[in-house]
Amino acid sequence: MAEVRLLSTTAILGYGFPAESLTRGMARRPDLIGADAGSVDPGPYYLGSGKGFTSPRAVKRDLQLMLRAASDHGVPVVISTAGGAGGQPHLEATAAIAREIAAEDKLGFKMALIGSEQDQELLATRAEAGQTKPLAGLPPLTRETIEASTRIVGLMGPEPYRAALDAGAQVIIAGRSTDPAPWAAAVLRGGLGHAEAWYAGKMLECGAEPALPKKEDCLFVTVGDGYVECEPTNPIRRCTPLSVANFALHENSSPIRHIEPGGILDTSDCRFDAVSDRAVRISGMRWEPAERLTIKLEGVELAGFRSITICATRDPVLIANIEPYLAKVREVVADKSAAFGIAPEAYRLIIRSYGLNGVMGDLEPLANKPAHELCFVVEAVCETQEQAAAVIGMARLTMLHSDFAGRLCKEGNMAIPFSPSDIDVGPMYRFNVFHTVEAMSPTELFPITYETV
Repeated sequence: MAEVRLLSTTAILGYGFPAESLTRGMARRPDLIGADAGSVDPGPYYLGSGKGFTSPRAVKRDLQLMLRAASDHGVPVVISTAGGAGGQPHLEATAAIAREIAAEDKLGFKMALIGSEQDQELLATRAEAGQTKPLAGLPPLTRETIEASTRIVGLMGPEPYRAALDAGAQVIIAGRSTDPAPWAAAVLRGGLGHAEAWYAGKMLECGAEPALPKKEDCLFVTVGDGYVECEPTNPIRRCTPLSVANFALHENSSPIRHIEPGGILDTSDCRFDAVSDRAVRISGMRWEPAERLTIKLEGVELAGFRSITICATRDPVLIANIEPYLAKVREVVADKSAAFGIAPEAYRLIIRSYGLNGVMGDLEPLANKPAHELCFVVEAVCETQEQAAAVIGMARLTMLHSDFAGRLCKEGNMAIPFSPSDIDVGPMYRFNVFHTVEAMSPTELFPITYETV
């Protein structure tokens, strides 16, 4: 193909987009429309719990508009990192929504589901063979770590998407992916180069984020030999050389060398040229193939159960003595919790002090200049929810009623915004797998199933 035309509807499926922007985009005859549906950014909970990051109602709204438009124009629809984390429960939940929409709107299509949840025995075997490597300072991957994991997903590249498109899939819902992968698949399938393919994917992965003013919206990208051209479909937004270049820097350890399955996208010599007051053409990207194919893994393990309480003060005497006060709270909670059978080593009590150092913790440079009011998010983590609830109840009571030097008010020290004051959050997960694994082929770890909807 001389060029490939791609339409991204939103940064994450369920974030929303103007229906009119989709209509304008479809009028430009895209070869594929799609949306990423997840990220590692929301943390480990969604992968561990199997729950979606955005509400099913919001996902259905966005997906319904996309499926209707795709049916009217005969264009494939691709959803990547289904459900926010891309595990098997997320894949199945998103597929169920697609089936529901098809039944309501009397649509028919061939649907491909691409799994990304990994077989633990296979991963353990490869770890023991030295075919895995740690990322982000983690220790080497072991069988024990893998078996302790609630769920592990692999980040697929473009090849599984390309295989599904080649098989005639009109709707593709996939598990965890590198964000640019589905878009790169469409460009590579059109016969264009890896550099343009991956750069186009980088632009499309977050909808209209490369445009100004920033808001959830649609982005249209045209890819040709040696260039990628970006333009928002909403006339109130525009891409500028600065906005596009700025977006290209995000979410990578290096702003100019982006590691992907199978190679590195080098953007160090890119040019950003305005082709109109709303569109930008990027050129000069390069692709460096890797010597060995590796797939990034993300896995989580259960770390306990969490309860929280939120409270706040604007008492200037208390604020002036807040650090010794919080130390006293910890001591009292330890004593009282031990009295009903929860030893200090059996729980973690975290107190985030917003207005003091709640965002940056020990790195806060202005911790000696607290605000006139402070908000405390108090968190207890224990082995069971019942234990966490007991500890947080004692922490809330202690925060509310403990004495301090110079205290004038003899009632409560804190304003509590919610009733119930103590909130059981449920299971807490932490990342324990952040590694790469060698793969025999780009599709080996990502099974595809097909169905007629």
